[in-house]
Amino acid sequence: MLSITILTKNSAATLEATLESIRAFPEVIILDTGSTDQTLEIASKFPNVKVFQQEFRGFGPTHNEASSLASSDWIFSLDSDEVVTPELAKEILELSLNPQAVYQINRANYFNQKHIRCCSGWYPDPVIRIYHRKHTRFSMDQVHERVLHKGLTVIPLHSPIRHTPFRNLSDFSTKIQIYSTLFAEQHKHKKQSSLARALFHGSFAFFKSYVLKRGFLGGKEGYIISKYNSQTAYYKYLQLAKANR
Repeated sequence: MLSITILTKNSAATLEATLESIRAFPEVIILDTGSTDQTLEIASKFPNVKVFQQEFRGFGPTHNEASSLASSDWIFSLDSDEVVTPELAKEILELSLNPQAVYQINRANYFNQKHIRCCSGWYPDPVIRIYHRKHTRFSMDQVHERVLHKGLTVIPLHSPIRHTPFRNLSDFSTKIQIYSTLFAEQHKHKKQSSLARALFHGSFAFFKSYVLKRGFLGGKEGYIISKYNSQTAYYKYLQLAKANR
């Protein structure tokens, strides 16, 4: 048996498609951290879903809390804006799982209904998402958390997750605020920052995404994503400079 875990907070716009895509799995654990929209109502429609609620403690710690609530030791961590393709669902359900391994899945990232095949952090985008909780866990990072895999075999799967991280421009602004705040909390008094560093990281992030990662080939979407990467980097280090004072 394998349990799916999902963190939610005001995820109503994307959650139904996510849950529809995993109806074939016997257990889905939703750990909600304070939704005020229709998230919980949507979750209640699916008989394989169990809903728990707690305060948000950072992405890494909250993922690990969700894992602890599952019935199975095998965890498939999924985001509330991701959809499991039928091919991926079939592939996972037919796996002979190895406790000494973790399983890596490619994310196909979409913006404006276009599959983005450029830009830093968008393509390629392999993520480790299936693991045995007695052998590993998520890192305790507030943001940019990851499944720890030292000493474990990484097995790539063939089929992708379909990911729509941003539905509109306001989503970009919201995530910039969330990630920059968590980044500052995580690195406060551990990493130096200043306005000059913020400007440098913001400028380099745009250059890396738009030029080195060929965002210019993505047209309008490539430019918007590269600007988002730039603004995220800038505000992360600006928030850190404030936190360090």
